[in-house]
Amino acid sequence: MNTQDGGHYDAAVDALAAREYETAGDRYTRGGRRVLADPRPEIDPFEPDEKGWIGQGLQQLLAAAVAYRVAGADARATQRAVEGIAASRDFQRVLDAPGQNACLAEFVADFRVAGGLDGAAAAYDDAAERYAAADAVDSPQALATTPLFEAAAATIKQVARGQADGEIAIKWEDVHGSDPDRPGDFLAHRARFKKQRFRSLLDRAIDDGHLAAPRGTTEYNNDGHRCPECGSRHVNWAGTGILCLRCSTPTERI
Repeated sequence: MNTQDGGHYDAAVDALAAREYETAGDRYTRGGRRVLADPRPEIDPFEPDEKGWIGQGLQQLLAAAVAYRVAGADARATQRAVEGIAASRDFQRVLDAPGQNACLAEFVADFRVAGGLDGAAAAYDDAAERYAAADAVDSPQALATTPLFEAAAATIKQVARGQADGEIAIKWEDVHGSDPDRPGDFLAHRARFKKQRFRSLLDRAIDDGHLAAPRGTTEYNNDGHRCPECGSRHVNWAGTGILCLRCSTPTERI
């Protein structure tokens, strides 16, 4: 993470590895609130920011809602989603660079899915319409790599990789359109894709009772670590330890 989250993000990932999903939700919540309040030393969250660092705070609140759902703490997930929606809408008054308003609308839709709230489909349609009108974006590829946009794509990727042996299950070309010369449609594909996939991916994670750790630095066939759960030697540096790339279990030295 590139923001001041007080170590809560790493602690949340450590809790995911221990299958302590409600604890993970708590730590994501604490990290998200801290980032929204004070993202970086040079950033005032209530001033325009072309990079949108507060997105990392919203992403932690979204991950918290997902973790609570996997833990069976549905009421807490709903509360976190309502909090995230309120924050996203509040920041729409501030982040007014081309495309940013639509990305925050995308977050609103994600929170509706994560919290089990009604109106997610309409919220994704709203985000897509806002993107479609964002023809003033000079380079949609560059915009999509800013912290705000990467944060908005992070949680669905995290949920999906838990159902794909830890591999990258959702790629850049899945989330974005095929023609960057049409920036509105290029970015609107994000909302349309999530409308089709996020709820079903989350439902499966809930049914499986498993939320993978986010993908960090990875290595295949590591010589020094093996997963005690599945035997894999493919590793993922995430949180404060070395996790199994496949199942997110803390590895053991060999």
